Amino acid sequence: MEQRLSLVTLGVADLERSVRFYEAIGWKPGNDFAEQGVAFFQCPGMIVALWSREELAADSGIESDPGGWGGVTLAYNVRSPQEADETLETARQGGATVIREGAETFWGGYSGLFHDPDGHPWEVAHNPGWTIADDGSVSLG
Repeated sequence: MEQRLSLVTLGVADLERSVRFYEAIGWKPGNDFAEQGVAFFQCPGMIVALWSREELAADSGIESDPGGWGGVTLAYNVRSPQEADETLETARQGGATVIREGAETFWGGYSGLFHDPDGHPWEVAHNPGWTIADDGSVSLG
């Protein structure tokens, strides 16, 4: 198995509401989500999907879904602390709940955190040791 990740699927309570939120922060679905029942967003090197939480749980073999945090935090790396603050504000204006405003971190970077409408946590971080290419892909060092 190659060391890569192809797709992250987020289970959502209301697909249309969630798509509208991601559109409000600048993302564009690459398919007819209303017809297909799932929304796909092309990202550099991978895809993010939004799908019914119940259908995702059934498809994933989850017998009991108590809701809440699933033990995963998504991250969006940016090129500067200022861009982190701007991104957090864009998310807030789109309907996110900002949980942690941008601030310097113990590891020498800068980060804040928001929850999307379904409670999925997104860290927005500037790591001065990482490189972000023009296409948005990130690499160590």
